[in-house]
Parts: sequence; C-alpha cells; structure tokens
Amino acid sequence: MTGRQDTTPTSSTPRGTSMSLRGLVSVTRPPAPRMFLLLTALQIVALAMAQSQGDENKIIGGYTCIQNSQPWQAALLAGPFRRFLCGGALLSGRWAITAAHCARPVLHVALGKHNLRNWEATQQVLRVVRQVPHPQYSPRTHNNDLMLLQLERPARLGRAVRPIAIASSCAGPGTPCHVSGWGTTSSPIVRYPNSLQCVNINISSDQECRQAYSQAITAGMVCAGSPQGGKDSCQGDSGGPLVCKGQLQGLVSWGMERCALPGYPGVYTNLCKYQTWIQKTIQSN
Repeated sequence: MTGRQDTTPTSSTPRGTSMSLRGLVSVTRPPAPRMFLLLTALQIVALAMAQSQGDENKIIGGYTCIQNSQPWQAALLAGPFRRFLCGGALLSGRWAITAAHCARPVLHVALGKHNLRNWEATQQVLRVVRQVPHPQYSPRTHNNDLMLLQLERPARLGRAVRPIAIASSCAGPGTPCHVSGWGTTSSPIVRYPNSLQCVNINISSDQECRQAYSQAITAGMVCAGSPQGGKDSCQGDSGGPLVCKGQLQGLVSWGMERCALPGYPGVYTNLCKYQTWIQKTIQSN
C-alpha cells in the first residue's frame, strides 16, 4: 500500500464489501468502508498522473482460479442473512484468519466455495463462536489488521477444504505471490465476479511501499502488486490470502480507493510478524 509534512487528504480504503452469498441468501452490496490517507503535494501529482494513465486499463488483472486450487480460501458471511463480507484463510480444522476490520457481531465462514451464486457440493458453512482481533489493532491506521476466528466445529478436510501454513519467514522484494478473492474485478467502477479470482503479483520493496504511502506503512504491513499497475486486490478482497511459495504470507488489508494504480501497490498484513501471537492465541483457546 519517511517523515513528511502531509497536508492534503486523499481517499484510501480497507478492501471489504458487503454482498450476499447466492445459494445461501440474496445479494446486496452497501458501500465499502473508507479511511483517509494524507499525501504530500508531490504524491497528489503522481496520483493524478497514474489515474490518467490508468483510464484505459481498468481491469484488475486477475483470472478465474482453477476450482478447488485454493482450498484454504474462506468467505466471511455477516449477520443473520449471511451476506458475503470479506475473504479469509483456513489455518486448521477449527481456526480461520481474516482482517480485523472485517469484525461483525455475527459471522459465519464458508469453505469449499468457488462460485458464490451457486450451491456447491463441496461447501461448508460454519458459525464463528469466537472472534479474536489482534489486541493492538487500530481501526484508524489499520495497523495490526488481523483477527483469528474459532469455528463451532472442525471443518471436514479434503480436496476442496484444506488449511494453509503461515509463512515461516518474511518474503523479500520481488517474491512471486498470488492473492485470491471475490472482490471487484474493475476499479473505480465495481464489477463483482461470481467465481473466485486469482491474480499474480510480487512483493514490493520497503522503499516502493513507503514512497507510495509514507508514514501510513508500519512494520506489520507489506506491499505487493505490479510496478506498472493493472494487477491488484480491491474492494471485497479484505482478509483474503496472499500466498507466496505455498505459504500464507499476508492478508488483504487496504489500498487506494481506486485499485491497481501504477506506483500504488496493495497493502497487506505481514503475517510473518505475528506468528508468535497467532500460535499462542490458538493454543490458549
């Protein structure tokens, strides 16, 4: 997604949405939540140029995932009507993980899903009995943007539902990764897909990340995207998995309100920084 005198507000947003899971409930999509990021005048000029250059390339740059190729993928369903809200990832039979800004009073987790509009034989929907956001999560800055979800019972594991391990080390710049979710496939005009989408991106350097977002970046965040733009996670992908070398490296957290701009990678919770907290929380519950 350097000490600077930031004075001009420009919108950035957590990458959540609210939409119902067809085959379970009907579809609605209220606006995604928003937060404001202060940028320097120089960054505003760069952003305006990037937006102008991006007008002809509004596609986020992904592709439909091969069905069941992301068996750890979770869909978070909110409220009594189980509206699709965010993505997530399965860590074990009883635990999933998502972004802390996806917290709601009532949540269910859908596993084994590919097409949100269809009932599928592989799907499992489990009630969340405990939400454990990171104790230092900040809704204002989205620092420490992660939350563990304890499920009502163990998921049935198989080819369509399988947990993923958290990365044992932090990925370096240029590491090839992919992110998956049901978020919008275009920006700023939103078009939500029926089927799970994947996009191939690379880990950005700290310099690239801080050049784009300045003081908004913390040690618990990592940027990933494509330098030329056109490939990014977006609204509706919040909490979804960033997978590098077969391990869970990050969770979709936030980015510019208009996604996939050149020079503005997506910002992810860097899970390698939170291994100890995750392990202790799961073991103590």
